[in-house]
Amino acid sequence: MLNRRQLRVKVLQTLYAYQQADQKEVKVFEKALLKNINSVNEMYFYMLALLINVADYALIDAEERANKHLPSEQDLNASTKLSRNIFIDCLRQHPDYLLGVKQFNVSWDFEPIIDKTIFSLLKNSPEYVAYIADESQDLNTDKEIIKNIFRKIILKNPAIEQLFEEKFINWSVDKEVLKSMMAKTIKNFKNEDGKGNQLAPLFQDEKEDKAFVIDLFNKSIQHANEYFKLIDEKTMNWDSERIALMDILLMQMAITELIHFSSIPIKVSINEYIEISKEFSTPKSNTFINGILDKILDQLKSEKKIKKFGRGLIE
Repeated sequence: MLNRRQLRVKVLQTLYAYQQADQKEVKVFEKALLKNINSVNEMYFYMLALLINVADYALIDAEERANKHLPSEQDLNASTKLSRNIFIDCLRQHPDYLLGVKQFNVSWDFEPIIDKTIFSLLKNSPEYVAYIADESQDLNTDKEIIKNIFRKIILKNPAIEQLFEEKFINWSVDKEVLKSMMAKTIKNFKNEDGKGNQLAPLFQDEKEDKAFVIDLFNKSIQHANEYFKLIDEKTMNWDSERIALMDILLMQMAITELIHFSSIPIKVSINEYIEISKEFSTPKSNTFINGILDKILDQLKSEKKIKKFGRGLIE
């Protein structure tokens, strides 16, 4: 699921696009923000569907091998065990999976050979050879081979990863979220009859998290000029035009949280934006942002503009 840092990154991406745009319609970009977040769920359902397709390909592979001009004994007895994978069977019947596939119109028709490509890489792997050699079948064992397909083949193959990069513009950023959602899904499937098995939620608390990103986005825009002046005052020795836009946006977001989000601890807000800067801005941005925010924090405290409520939030 998306954590607060990942949600902050989504807001940052949208603010950056907003600043670059000629027409700055806040509501348009607010919708784009929510769409950006929801694209993680779309990517998740595409991945689940791909795993089902790969499992189904075991039947196609067995049929093709049996229909060879001179099939070997191995060809005539090719395993179709993966097509009966218990995790996959539970997944393909899960009402939330079926709903997600319908919602996002999930289809791999645009890349019809991807399941064959993955299965071809899989069938000669030692893990798969051991899997089909084991005549017993249980949910835990079946989940392990699915983990293997996802982690060691899909995520490790450059050609397959490129397909996701082309399909999902934020793949490089959202891949870590997808990993955690897939791990959560596999862990959540505990019953062979399907009862109680749950897909991974996109949010920890959908209502609260959506309110957080929309509020952060809108207040960052609403107070942008005011907070830019505050930043500018603390960077008198810097050429404001040479300060990276990403750094300015990160500091504006941090100030927005310090002033307007009374339930988020000061240290959490500052540390989060310093960490985000390490990934999304220049190599020295984290030190720069840390120093400027410290000065701004002192001023905001002296002006009594920071009001935090709750245990552990008051400094």
